[in-house]
Amino acid sequence: MQTWGRAILIGFTYIGTIVGAGFASGQEILQFFTLYGKVATITILISSFLFLWLGTKIMVLAKDIQARSYEDLNVYLFGETAGKFVSLLMFILLLAISTVMLAGAGSVFHEHFHVSYQSGLLITVMLVFIVMTKGMNGIKIVNTVVVPFMLLFMLIILMISLQLSSSENFMRMATVQPMWRVLLSPFMYTAFNLALAQAVLVPLGATAADSRTIRLGGLIGGSGITIMLLVGHISLSAHMPGIAQFDLPMSHIISPLGPVLRILFVTLIYAEIFTTLIADIFGLNSQLAQHIDLHPSAMTVILLTFCYTVSQFGFKTLLSTLYPLLGLISLVWLSMLVMKRRQTV
Repeated sequence: MQTWGRAILIGFTYIGTIVGAGFASGQEILQFFTLYGKVATITILISSFLFLWLGTKIMVLAKDIQARSYEDLNVYLFGETAGKFVSLLMFILLLAISTVMLAGAGSVFHEHFHVSYQSGLLITVMLVFIVMTKGMNGIKIVNTVVVPFMLLFMLIILMISLQLSSSENFMRMATVQPMWRVLLSPFMYTAFNLALAQAVLVPLGATAADSRTIRLGGLIGGSGITIMLLVGHISLSAHMPGIAQFDLPMSHIISPLGPVLRILFVTLIYAEIFTTLIADIFGLNSQLAQHIDLHPSAMTVILLTFCYTVSQFGFKTLLSTLYPLLGLISLVWLSMLVMKRRQTV
């Protein structure tokens, strides 16, 4: 029972780290899968296999080499010089994504809760600091609360969509996209998410009780991600092509059910932004601790102060500039992870 309990915590933390605001809103599933029609079911299964295999592999490798942060894993994958360079790039990108998430949190408060953008930023900064004082246990607790609600929300979306006459769209939709984009999509999606998730998956694996618990947790997490991807794709397909015009496709699906569910949905979007933010800040803190002798709380304050300052540029500007760069770097990183061999994996 203890093994299962630890594995569930690992699995939920894995899911919560992968499933961010873009996923919860439906935009990620739409862009990476649903727009490619009936072939998307196959590409989702490819992506799911990669999540099951490589997410577990990251955690097992971290356990084997007793990695203190994702920098240790990258040095192991790429060698000393290249590994530190890749870690520097990851550090910059994680810091940038943290800024994007904080800006997104401020936007949610301003646009949906009618609270000022600056107040939203400050509230989020304080909540992140509180969670960071609890370390990895704090991240596990937050994800254990958020992930079940996300799963419940996805099931509600599915039940709504299955009542439509177009519920079988996912099996018959055509696409005008070139085949190379369709085939590249699951690899881009997995690489993008795992490259960011390593900030939490590495310390999560390194501090796990044993490899069996990690593999069980990876199975739970990977299976949960698979179910949520398939449910999201089926639901969005049932509302195609009109759903593609909305910034928050899932919000449009639940809007007929009234304002209460819509508020719950927006709260969930904020929660997913928050889980991504705490994951990235934790990963940044872990890497900096290897180079700077400073109390973790002081490090967190410095990181959050930087993010707060840069977040003044706004959410959309940061998002459009940083994400394409991350996608390219992530593909190279994923290739190295796939090629790395070790007896225990």
